[in-house]
Amino acid sequence: MGKRLRKETPRSSHGDWQPAADRPDPLKILQAQDKGRIQELLPIKYGRMAASPFAFLRGSAAVMAADLVGTPASGQLVVLCGDAHISNFGLFASPERTLVFDINDFDECYPGPWEWDLKRLAASVIVAGRENGYDDETNRKLAALTAEVYRRTMRQFAKQSTMDTWYFHIKAKDVQKLFEWKASKRDQKETAKTINKAMGKTQARTLGRMTHMEDGRRRINHEPPLLVPLRFIDFESRLAGIFTAEEIKQVGEQDLRQSWQEYLDSLPEERRYLLERFRVIDIALRVGGVGSVGTRCHIFLLEGGGKNEGLILQLKEAGPSVLQAHLQTQTYEENARRVVLGQRLMQATSDPFLGWHRSPISGHNYYWRQLKDMKGSIDVANLDVTGYGTYIGICAASLARAHARTGDPAAIAGYLGKSDVFDRAIANFAANYADQTEKDHAALKQAIADGRIKAQEGI
Repeated sequence: MGKRLRKETPRSSHGDWQPAADRPDPLKILQAQDKGRIQELLPIKYGRMAASPFAFLRGSAAVMAADLVGTPASGQLVVLCGDAHISNFGLFASPERTLVFDINDFDECYPGPWEWDLKRLAASVIVAGRENGYDDETNRKLAALTAEVYRRTMRQFAKQSTMDTWYFHIKAKDVQKLFEWKASKRDQKETAKTINKAMGKTQARTLGRMTHMEDGRRRINHEPPLLVPLRFIDFESRLAGIFTAEEIKQVGEQDLRQSWQEYLDSLPEERRYLLERFRVIDIALRVGGVGSVGTRCHIFLLEGGGKNEGLILQLKEAGPSVLQAHLQTQTYEENARRVVLGQRLMQATSDPFLGWHRSPISGHNYYWRQLKDMKGSIDVANLDVTGYGTYIGICAASLARAHARTGDPAAIAGYLGKSDVFDRAIANFAANYADQTEKDHAALKQAIADGRIKAQEGI
């Protein structure tokens, strides 16, 4: 079946991308996303996106989604990450406290053609590669390698049983061994350092860095504008940018209790039983990410029964996926539930406290997870070409595994085949899209310089 699909969509056709003559203004697409966000934080978003073409790419999933409409696709659907650039992969702890490597961002997850994720990953490989100073030939080879590893890995999953594919995961020690086999001594040390640092990011350490004791109680630090406890914000003026005046009158302890209970109800019963032994003692507004800046993101400080025992959970607003308007393959009443379900489907192992709730006041959706629990990411800017190639190969294998869990690996593998025809096409696409990303980034810089877009850089 996969081979037959080549007749309708030749593999070489994936490399023919050029911006459409009626291509929407990318800045207008970005600004359309700002509606409903916390307006005071938007200059931080644009300041971060202006830092480099790769930073722009990270924050412009909506722009690329619009550009991928109408591009060649084999017709095989999977659950897409929706934002599969190279910085959305990393290390985190499994419930068994094993450090694993996987995709770690699912805000835009949505059913769609597997090619969309792979093309975004390959484009990010070239954009970041150019910033690392690699020449055009090297970057094309790296993008082709991304497709090659994806293709070869998918073929392996096509031969495996469904259960073997479902249970497959990449451990941190596997990442380290691969770097020891393929990468330079410097990159081996860099990777080992990142893994060791991630293993040290326990909840106890996070508590030590983000909280302090005040009058015998643990409190979240005040570090504006990126971390601001609610007690430091005038309640009504803060809420005025989020809720209507009528909604503000309804906010109270009962509403917080209802939100907390709805989150607990979204968890498996044994996790709910565990969290019911904690109580919320502090809440703060937190700013993180690039393109998501301006969405509502909070952290909840929980107190347990042990001496100085604490737990920090993050809840982040979930809106419609940027893919939904273009694909419309499925309708979700609750976007936070979509994010949680997508993460549970695509990740080999997920945060034990991953859950969601719908605000009884605003109707906004939020998904919950632990904050910084043994999380880490390899800084690709510090890698040489060989180490970079090793890293993107691990990312491509992780993406293939996620797609194999949610799609038909045999059909996708049959379409991809054994030759490098598809790999070369993806390299062409990635190079063309990297060119466009640099132009879009320049347009953002110009808009900031002209005063059409406000930006706060360096935050």
